Amino acid sequence: MAETEAALRALAHNVRAARTRAGLSLDELGRRAQVSKGALVALEKAQGNPNFATLVRLADTLGVSVSALLEGPAEDRVRIVAADAVGPLWTGPRGSEARLMLTTSGPAPVEVWRWRLEPGEEYPSHPHQAGVVETVSVTSGRMTLLVDGGEHTVAAGETAAFDGDVPHTYRGAGDGPCHLVMTVHLPPGPGSAA
Repeated sequence: MAETEAALRALAHNVRAARTRAGLSLDELGRRAQVSKGALVALEKAQGNPNFATLVRLADTLGVSVSALLEGPAEDRVRIVAADAVGPLWTGPRGSEARLMLTTSGPAPVEVWRWRLEPGEEYPSHPHQAGVVETVSVTSGRMTLLVDGGEHTVAAGETAAFDGDVPHTYRGAGDGPCHLVMTVHLPPGPGSAA
């Protein structure tokens, strides 16, 4: 319980700080991210419980990574994240899940995700901001990647990359679960040299 409260406090602080840096009012952030003002007020008071899609919309609107909204203060120069230390941000009814393991720092951060997709189960993602590039590297099993209406099979040992600013969906394919590592390469933030 204390860990969940600490995570909500970190999220509240990070959303408020990113909103302030961006010079956005609660009303304007809500309008741009398609999140109600009431939900944002609760979130900034560490009382909200936003779903994954809301976190993605807020991060995209604020020009930061999802994990930048979730992480507490940096503790060391090397971060090692155990597989069971991070809870899933998305779970499917058949047991699929997505875990945001970490986000690199710097002017163009990269999110590193671990996914498990059960056969036939899918996660549709809304388009991200311009400049976002995603990769999926399948470590076991097989998946179908749908990008802007096109279907692509990605099997164990294969990696696909695509611009994330179009509709895209991850779907488990084959007879067993598909395990993959996804990276989300975010564009440089405002004022960065890149």
